[in-house]
Amino acid sequence: MLLHIPKVLDVGQLAVMRARLDQAGDAWVDGRATAGYQGAPVKRNQQIAEHSTLARELGDVILAAIERNPLFISAVLPNQVYPPLFNRYEGGMQFGSHVDGAVRVLPNGVKLRTDVSVTLFLSAPDEYDGGELVIEDTYGVQQVKLPAGDMIVYPATSLHQVTPVTRGARVASFFWVQSLVRSDTHRALLFDMDTAIQRLNATHADETARRSLVGCYHNLLRSWSET
Repeated sequence: MLLHIPKVLDVGQLAVMRARLDQAGDAWVDGRATAGYQGAPVKRNQQIAEHSTLARELGDVILAAIERNPLFISAVLPNQVYPPLFNRYEGGMQFGSHVDGAVRVLPNGVKLRTDVSVTLFLSAPDEYDGGELVIEDTYGVQQVKLPAGDMIVYPATSLHQVTPVTRGARVASFFWVQSLVRSDTHRALLFDMDTAIQRLNATHADETARRSLVGCYHNLLRSWSET
């Protein structure tokens, strides 16, 4: 499932975050520092040092925002979230086609299975040329270039790339999520069911039917969850 989640960050949060990133100086390092065996040969970008104070402080803002975002919670069903990272592409930088590594290690040493990949755009589309996130999966090839503050979530199993940035700078945050539900197909079904339940609640549809659907949702989640 590929899903666009709008306005994860508000204008004020974006302004502060961009100002701090634009003034980060030596905190920007070669992005290959966190690339795996497959990604390193095709990765050309800059990244805020993963364990820096800046990355942690800005990442905490994003974590707080997604915890309050009902669309993110419904679609992703997060169990563990990798601390958000920050990257920048400019001057022809790109990231060739790759699949994200299956397992990441959290700062506390706990291993996290990467079920869902997330990109949160921090640059407006008119600030740069190129830089599309191109995602290939069973739903075809999708080119993604969202407004600043908007987020895209998609299966970490997808082949994807970032096209060369030929003007300006593309700044974004990215991270991974281990979901309560490993299967993308199962997550999509639960998301569709939850969305339908919310619409029925809004229209005050038959209460008995709604209660039955809620029960089905939780019984499916109980059956499919891995926690």
